[in-house]
Amino acid sequence: DGIRHNIPFVAAVMQHPRWIAGNLSTGFIAEEFPDGFSLPQPEGEIALRMAAIAIACDHRLNSRKRNVSAQMEGWRKVEFERTRIVSLGGERFEGEVSEQGGAVTIAFPERSLTIASDWRPGEPVWRGTIDGVSIAAQVRPILNGVSLGHAGAYADAHVYTPREAELAALMPEKAAADTGKVLLCPMPGLVKALLVSVGQEVKAGEPLAMVEAMKMENVLRAEKDVTIAKILAKQGDSLAVDAVIMEFA
Repeated sequence: DGIRHNIPFVAAVMQHPRWIAGNLSTGFIAEEFPDGFSLPQPEGEIALRMAAIAIACDHRLNSRKRNVSAQMEGWRKVEFERTRIVSLGGERFEGEVSEQGGAVTIAFPERSLTIASDWRPGEPVWRGTIDGVSIAAQVRPILNGVSLGHAGAYADAHVYTPREAELAALMPEKAAADTGKVLLCPMPGLVKALLVSVGQEVKAGEPLAMVEAMKMENVLRAEKDVTIAKILAKQGDSLAVDAVIMEFA
């Protein structure tokens, strides 16, 4: 799983002009990404393609739902709205879906795109054609959509019906917790050992604690150089996911 989540970074590095030119050194990463790495966001034609792929994936999922067996007799057949609204990288795309002869046409206000693919839900790579041009994209399921990587750009694509989009716009955004100053328990488990003490200076990669979950011992390590300010758990404690084990200065 860690390798999969590093794919965007590897792809961005390999498309860097300095990498392509072969002008490499041991300081390449530090020199080219001094402020850290952020995923390139889709724009223009690439964003439109990714929105089309997201709608095509959603349409394929809905098609499978229509064929679910053992449905109640006499109940109306499941129907789905043809209009889809995609929230992608801060942009909003609206498209009308139609299908004929195995190909899906998505009519955006700008223009229509015709998509053909044998992609199946669960496959990590979407392969197909858009207006006859071969296209590939990385696909990962998320709530109400898919996470996509295509042509060096990466974004979560949330796919809604018009009514769902109205309701989603009313939902408050959950602020991301600042976890840079704390060590959180990554899963429900038992504290087997605390490997540091208050006031201790710890280097990145050094062990901080050991948590047992499902009969497996997991060593939690420092992600950066820190000083231990507080230890809030003790050996033998049973912790829930995201419980604070210790705080850093």
